Amino acid sequence: MTQWLEVCDLTEIPKLGARVVKHGDIAIAVFRNADDEVFALEDRCPHKGGPLSQGIVFGTSVACPLHNWTIDLATGRATAPDEGCTNRFAVRVEGGRVLLDPRALDAIPEVAAACHA
Repeated sequence: MTQWLEVCDLTEIPKLGARVVKHGDIAIAVFRNADDEVFALEDRCPHKGGPLSQGIVFGTSVACPLHNWTIDLATGRATAPDEGCTNRFAVRVEGGRVLLDPRALDAIPEVAAACHA
């Protein structure tokens, strides 16, 4: 059984906002939408590397603060007509605590390759 990594309390992520956590050199943005759904993406827009954590969250998407690309929080993929994706990570809420799957964190190079394939 895999031990999920505790990131923070759900209330520490603002509604329609994000909190950034680090895993080595990788910044991970953990988002919370208006329905308290939680998503985790690498904090890097596929377009120009903008900090997605500083973008505007709406529905299940985030708008990059640099050039307004829309990224789907569930898949990490840019919305057409834009193309590209950012790494996404398995995340869940349990007892009000936000948890990340460490297997996804350990597989970041493989995830990135799959994202850009």
